[in-house]
Amino acid sequence: MQQRRADPCLPDVLILLEHPPVYTLGQGGSTEFLRFNSDVVNLPVYRVERGGEVTYHAPGQVVGYPILNLRHYQQDLHWYLRQLEEVLIRTLAEYGLRGKRIPGLTGIWLAGYKVAAIGIKVSRWITMHGFALNVCPDLTGFERIVPCGIADRPVGSLAQFIPDIDLSEVRQKLVSAFVEVFQVELVEQS
Repeated sequence: MQQRRADPCLPDVLILLEHPPVYTLGQGGSTEFLRFNSDVVNLPVYRVERGGEVTYHAPGQVVGYPILNLRHYQQDLHWYLRQLEEVLIRTLAEYGLRGKRIPGLTGIWLAGYKVAAIGIKVSRWITMHGFALNVCPDLTGFERIVPCGIADRPVGSLAQFIPDIDLSEVRQKLVSAFVEVFQVELVEQS
């Protein structure tokens, strides 16, 4: 999705996708949070530029990559993180689910389960990376790691609360929430 701005050289973009099974470690992330030997488990582990620790991506998880020029919004990383959380909270609310923030922990929680992770990088006020919302992924991949470095809280998915949840509908609701929160107009691109 793309927003048309006065500066055609730098449009804002929201990319939504699903990754094949993969583990990613933030740039400062510690390998101590991997509970497996990457030579034995046949899944890739990539160190990426975002902040945060290790996470798992898989089909059934909507990953959002907003590429925004924060000069057009607020040049404040905490504000940006809270806005991404708000997008996720509003998306869950569309299903009657009450997503919550936990002070000191970035992401969204539902009935004690972490259902959405956020890891960003910002360079010259341009955002990279983003969020991952567990809609209906196979959660066993999270058993091989300490997700986001948080050992004492489980990871969950929306399918635990709404078994027949539709992934494409969730994507549409995410886009609507993104438009509301960031007050942008998105134009679908293929």
